[in-house]
Amino acid sequence: MRQLLLKTLHHIRKNKVRTGFIGGTACIIIYGYNAKVSPVKVATALVRTGRAGGYVLKAASLYKYRTWGVAEDDKETMSEIHKKTAEAICDLCSVNGGLFIKVGQHIGTLDYLLPKEYVQAFKILHAGAPESSLDSVKKVVAAELGAKLEDVFSEFDPSPIGSASLAQVHRAVLRSSNKEVAVKVQHSTVHEHSKIDTVVIEFLAKLMDKVFPEFEFDWLIDTIKRNLPKELDFVQEGQNCEHVSMLFNDTPFMKVPKIYWEFTSRRVLCMEYIVGGMVDDAEYMKANGINKSEVLGYLSKIFSQMIFERGYIHCDPHPGNVMVQKVEGKTCLVLLDHGLYQTLTDDFRINYCKLWQALLKGDTERIKKQAQRLGVGKYYGLFACMVASRTWDDITGSGITDKNSNLDVNRLQEEAVRQIPEISQVLNYIPRQLILILKTNDLLRGIECSLLNRNTQGVGTFLNMARYCLSALTTHKLHKSTSLRRTAVIYYTYTVCMVKLRLLRFLYWVSLTRVGGYCEKFLPSHVAF
Repeated sequence: MRQLLLKTLHHIRKNKVRTGFIGGTACIIIYGYNAKVSPVKVATALVRTGRAGGYVLKAASLYKYRTWGVAEDDKETMSEIHKKTAEAICDLCSVNGGLFIKVGQHIGTLDYLLPKEYVQAFKILHAGAPESSLDSVKKVVAAELGAKLEDVFSEFDPSPIGSASLAQVHRAVLRSSNKEVAVKVQHSTVHEHSKIDTVVIEFLAKLMDKVFPEFEFDWLIDTIKRNLPKELDFVQEGQNCEHVSMLFNDTPFMKVPKIYWEFTSRRVLCMEYIVGGMVDDAEYMKANGINKSEVLGYLSKIFSQMIFERGYIHCDPHPGNVMVQKVEGKTCLVLLDHGLYQTLTDDFRINYCKLWQALLKGDTERIKKQAQRLGVGKYYGLFACMVASRTWDDITGSGITDKNSNLDVNRLQEEAVRQIPEISQVLNYIPRQLILILKTNDLLRGIECSLLNRNTQGVGTFLNMARYCLSALTTHKLHKSTSLRRTAVIYYTYTVCMVKLRLLRFLYWVSLTRVGGYCEKFLPSHVAF
């Protein structure tokens, strides 16, 4: 026991960790009863837990005491507090890696929900996740494929082309077929650290509940426990990749990498190598002659089909997982990272379609009714605002298709900051399927804001969503139709609505061109669906 303690303290001193006693004590208790656990593992648990506890306590103290007596309209002071807290938590995510980076990546997509200081600080995690050494990569490949890396690949770039929270990707060339491939290799310590991190995050969430009783983080803990084992299995990711490729084989502007199964295992995924830029990289699009509005249209079509028609949703949508390329003069989106998908039941999908229909019309009673059917209950008002990215006044005024009901990012951020406790309660209360849909909405609107760099956008995404929502509802009604007259009415209503939507989409496209100012006056103030 004395030797264990000395080695643990030496490891802590070597890593220059000053905090750690609160969380570390918990880890020692957890691992101390297991005699098979090495001193290094105990020390690692102590270091990671202590580091997380120290950073979170620092963030909590900033908000608990630095905001004491500060007026809500003192933007300069609040901005400084937001910046310091965001930088501290971002540093924690970068150093600890793994699950911490996944949480940080999601924060980086919430352009319109969180203060801009958080969004700016966490954006770096999409492309700047910590990298594993080449020696570490070689060990994982050898252990998983049963052969040395040099025997499998004739070329293997030592520097990864991308690094994420759980793995990193290298360009390589297969020795057997001379094909260029992308090899996704799981970080060697991710599996081991994930168990520690799950306990740590749960511990910190409980701690935050005590410090800030108005916040609830059970939804985050539940999501991590449910999804992490699936994301750590690259065989399942390959199967998901092939399934979504089959579902979208009729979508020419979407591409999914081919999987090479003979070189794939639980921790190594070998797939087709595809060149492109990140979907929110405006400079790349400009250099390659790619139309940003076209990219946004394709993006919203793909994810709208997933939600409204296919009922099969990509669960980790952030800009780092979507690439854009131009091949033979045609723009194409490449969907990456298929580790986790969510299948929606038909009842859930149709009820969500009806909620969107009510939002488009600004029908308060129907919004309340459909939100309750989805399990939202008393939080229907705030949930509707989160889905539509509009204030309640905008939604109930004339509907979110009103040309004057634009996506005002600054106003939404200010409103969201004041309602963070209520938002956390909504996320803890609503079904988990809805949380994934909200993440998808975050991706679409966040990218639209970053590419077009205007607060007055959001219409294009809504119009594409409305199109597929209408299509799904029409198909559902036709399946239930029992008379020729009823079928004819459904087709007529669908046709009229689609004509209106196409007109709105055309006018929206024109509004993004030089003649937009002239055509703006022709945009109808409201369209009834």
